Amino acid sequence: MAKRILVVEDNDLNRKLFCDVLKSQGYVVEPVADGREALGRAREFVPNLIIMDIQMPEVSGLDLIEEAKADPVLRPIPVLAVTAYAGKGDEERIRDAGAEGYLAKPVSIGPFMAAVKALVERTG
Repeated sequence: MAKRILVVEDNDLNRKLFCDVLKSQGYVVEPVADGREALGRAREFVPNLIIMDIQMPEVSGLDLIEEAKADPVLRPIPVLAVTAYAGKGDEERIRDAGAEGYLAKPVSIGPFMAAVKALVERTG
């Protein structure tokens, strides 16, 4: 059974890149461009992993991670946070919000896939 990954990313090119790479590795992928739809889609799609952009126009990925971790249905799903604005203390704040993984953009495919595989394996 293929593992399912929800990709929450407002940037069209990044979203397409993440989805194409994941599909090429055999994952079933659900792209979400608008962060406001992310948690509703996660409840419907029930992914094995959520890849979450942090800087989005309508809602912060940080807030979405905190919301997901407060939801009994979504809490067990690991979150890989991806952000272009990696400043001092950002990774700590993102991990404190509940993200199990963290990558700074621009993302290289090797580390991206290693992080995805490590988190997906945790979900059995």
